[in-house]
Amino acid sequence: MSSGNPQPSGASQQPGPASAAASTGQQSATVLVVEDEPTIATAIAQRLSAEGWRVEVARDGLSGVDAASRLRPDLVVLDVMLPGIDGLEVTRRIQAEHPTPILMLTARDDETDMLVGLGVGADDYMTKPFSMRELVARIKALLRRVDRAAQAAATTPADPPMMMGDVTVDRAQRRVYRGGEEVHLTPTEFELLVMLAGSPKTVLTRERLLAEVWDWADASGTRTVDSHIKALRRKLGPDLIRTVHGVGYAFEPPANQANQANP
Repeated sequence: MSSGNPQPSGASQQPGPASAAASTGQQSATVLVVEDEPTIATAIAQRLSAEGWRVEVARDGLSGVDAASRLRPDLVVLDVMLPGIDGLEVTRRIQAEHPTPILMLTARDDETDMLVGLGVGADDYMTKPFSMRELVARIKALLRRVDRAAQAAATTPADPPMMMGDVTVDRAQRRVYRGGEEVHLTPTEFELLVMLAGSPKTVLTRERLLAEVWDWADASGTRTVDSHIKALRRKLGPDLIRTVHGVGYAFEPPANQANQANP
């Protein structure tokens, strides 16, 4: 990973000449990087700026929360281990104020950490050390998903809610309820649930889910699918999604109840 002079906390980097390489729909995106290691923070900021995004860096948890409140960024790249408050608490506070896509960075390849991060509102995670190319690819995919969801909400006629046992999925409002209580799903979790529920009892491969939900065709990311499925099961119960070992997942409506919409 490249190194450079540490960028002061809160300083922004403007797009350089390479900004023309950024995709047309994402050139105006603002990305907040919350990372306390100067070398890593600088390397990430420089690479993302070269992609054409406006980048701001915060060096601790509280500064990250303040910057997110002030900037309302399109996406946050967030380290788990931070001075002050950790990345999990930062995620909770950011999501409580304004739903924002968060890509979490963790120094440990620990599934428990990953599941906790996804459970508090992160949309994706990467384990250090990571390649900058993969980081950029995941950020672009996250931004595309957000754009796609916004366009669908603006142009698609309201679909009736889907009823699955005690789980209700309101696609028009992008809300999910279990037993009448709202369950917070990240944008990624919501799209994953809708895709699975839209084809009940049909086995969808990890590769297909990765391509259609994450907009990411690299099969090395299939573990990301597994972690999001586990996060969904923790929030909605273990019985709605069946694992087909070596293949993928299938949505299983409750017994004696077909996947249906409200009249």
